[in-house]
Amino acid sequence: MGKLKSALAWKCPRCGEGDLFESNNPYKPGKMMVMLTHCSNCGVRYEKEAGFFYGAMYISYMFNIAFFVIATVAWYLFIEDLMDWRIYISGYVLFTLAIWPLIYRFSRAIWIMLFIKYAPEKRGER
Repeated sequence: MGKLKSALAWKCPRCGEGDLFESNNPYKPGKMMVMLTHCSNCGVRYEKEAGFFYGAMYISYMFNIAFFVIATVAWYLFIEDLMDWRIYISGYVLFTLAIWPLIYRFSRAIWIMLFIKYAPEKRGER
């Protein structure tokens, strides 16, 4: 499993096998944001220093901006004459709230992927 595939599957960026999050279900109450401290397979520590994941907010911001631009362009091109703008904004806010747990997890997975070298030969090392 490559580095990007590991990030998309919420797996360890070093070995590609250990989980990043305690639960694989991002919508599980109480477990949405619980991230493991170390890889269960290779032992790499996920949070390099206090506040390490603040940088993931930039990734999250990029996702949100991309979704908003796509939705707004689609609204202007296809839906503007059919729907009031207040309905569009309300729908977009609901969409954002619905996918927030996914954006949170993907942002953290991509951020950590940028800082930990992919080393599949470390699989099983502790």
